[in-house]
Amino acid sequence: MRQSERQSILRWEEGLAPREAPDELAVEEPLEIRLLGRSVMVTMRTPGHDQELAAGFLLSEGVIRDRAELRRIRPVLRKSACNVINVGLAPRVAVDLASLSRHVFASSSCGLCGKATIEAVHGKFPPLEAGFEVPAGLLASLPQRLLDSQRVFERTGGLHAAVVFDAEGEIVVAREDVGRHNAVDKVLGHALLGGLLPLERHVLMVSGRASFEIVQKALSARIPVVAAVSAPSSLAVEFAHESSQTLVGFLRNGRMNVYSQPERIRFPAARKATVELLRA
Repeated sequence: MRQSERQSILRWEEGLAPREAPDELAVEEPLEIRLLGRSVMVTMRTPGHDQELAAGFLLSEGVIRDRAELRRIRPVLRKSACNVINVGLAPRVAVDLASLSRHVFASSSCGLCGKATIEAVHGKFPPLEAGFEVPAGLLASLPQRLLDSQRVFERTGGLHAAVVFDAEGEIVVAREDVGRHNAVDKVLGHALLGGLLPLERHVLMVSGRASFEIVQKALSARIPVVAAVSAPSSLAVEFAHESSQTLVGFLRNGRMNVYSQPERIRFPAARKATVELLRA
């Protein structure tokens, strides 16, 4: 599947005449996910790893918990490019199709306040336990490793990335997509399909900001540390506190802000004063 495409554009720089030049764009196409033949979600995504995206979406929505609950994930073949995935579940899995929605917790129109939203999520995914720690220096090294994994972004500048790192800072899986949430679904789907869950000794890092939905998705895979290049939202911070997750923002250039559960991060004694530690 195409993840990027080349086009001819008009490029202008101050002091120079406009000129025709080639450029490479990130591909964006719709993907419909069907559960037992019924459409449950349509998302705009970058083609590739669609089965992982579907599996990660169902995991983060609490429909499935492990690989054994999936019977099949297959593309629905059409004359045009395939943009439909159909998922079959094991007979023992019960699901209320009428209530399933990608934005069941996150939609601003769902009628829930932040506290009720968090309680609804914890009804499916309980808070984490303590026990995993990561050195601050290792966290500081992750942004460059994330950037090095962004092969399509390097050509297009138009994709987000999500990467799962192990306790030694090695990449377990990296995925890119025009949608940050889709990239997270893809890495979680990879872990689920590969039998890697739970990810209790891992770090999830995303390009851009950390929203509530990203932290919630991490909890569904039992990921204790979530890091982002940019800022978190207020609800993401509140959710991380309530879920006993460590949430790190503005992780770049050897600096970070820690918004919740700082005890999971081991800071060198000589550098404690140079690390900005925020407690919401």
